[in-house]
Amino acid sequence: MTANKMKTHKGTKKRFKITATGKILHRASGTSHRNVRVSQKRKRNLRGTRVLATCMEASVKAALGKYSY
Repeated sequence: MTANKMKTHKGTKKRFKITATGKILHRASGTSHRNVRVSQKRKRNLRGTRVLATCMEASVKAALGKYSY
C-alpha cells in the first residue's frame, strides 16, 4: 500500500508568495470593491503586497506543501 501524499491547496498557492528569506507575501485586503467611500490615501497605501503575520505562517506553509521551501 502506498502512503498518501499531502496535496497543495491551490487557492493558497495562487494567493501567497514566499520570498527568498522565507517571508510570506500577500495582497492587502479591502481593495477589490466598494472603494468609493475609501480615501485616496488609503487606496494608495493598500497597493502592492504585505508581509504575512508570523502567527499565520505555519498554516500557510502547511497548505502550500512542497511549495513552501
